[in-house]
Amino acid sequence: MIPLHVLTMIFTQPDQPAIMVLEPDEPAIAGKQRIVPIWIGAQEAMQLGVALEQVKPPRPLTHDLFIDALTNLDARVDHVVVNDVAGQTFFSKMYLRQGGRLIELDARPTDAIALAIRQGAPFYIDEDVLARASYPFILKEGADKETELKEFDSFIENLNPEDLLK
Repeated sequence: MIPLHVLTMIFTQPDQPAIMVLEPDEPAIAGKQRIVPIWIGAQEAMQLGVALEQVKPPRPLTHDLFIDALTNLDARVDHVVVNDVAGQTFFSKMYLRQGGRLIELDARPTDAIALAIRQGAPFYIDEDVLARASYPFILKEGADKETELKEFDSFIENLNPEDLLK
């Protein structure tokens, strides 16, 4: 399992899919870093954005309610694993810790990662899934991270899900 983090979220237009871009926590090789883009719905993107920005809405959102329920049951998100991909559909397992028990749940990666972020839990990707679903991202020498992300955002905005099947 390879640790991941959310590199960026790319929002196109309202009511259009967004893209969650995951990056493995591994050293770049020959100036290349791998990324895993996952197309997600607008609602899922909003939930992830709230988690990433640590926004506290006046009323609990669904993920906040789930975290509150877990806390009241003396459980917490232990970790998440993106464990499979079929075409453009990603699969994950969310692991809850309750006392000495580790409970495995099937979950959409967006939900599982949003919950993991809210609890500060790590998330991972299976090496096989990373090999099948990642794309190289070439790091430019001397370019700052913000400039690279803007260029990458521009690239992704013009990318269609069908391009990933080539």
